[in-house]
Amino acid sequence: MFDFSFGELMVVALVALIVLGPERLPKAARFTGLWVRRARAQWYSVKSELEQELASDELKRSLHAGREAMRETESHLRDVAGDIERSASPTSTSTSTSTSTTDDQARTPEPRRDD
Repeated sequence: MFDFSFGELMVVALVALIVLGPERLPKAARFTGLWVRRARAQWYSVKSELEQELASDELKRSLHAGREAMRETESHLRDVAGDIERSASPTSTSTSTSTSTTDDQARTPEPRRDD
């Protein structure tokens, strides 16, 4: 996060020792450590919340894309089924028409009886 070398940390520790003195330096170090830990914990909390939110947004996008794909597939299947039904309908109608025509031709006229 911050790029401090060992020499820079030693200079800061020496200045803190001179300014605070040997009696108050351990308390100040504990206090600083406490605030650094709190800041890190808060940072990690915010980071994890953002990652969870991004993951849920990605999941929502994926779910939406899946739904759209299913709708497109359903529409395509319905179109194909309609095409099949339309192509089958004239065939069955022409078959029944041609069958009735051949049945009429196959029948021989019966002689009329006049009683």
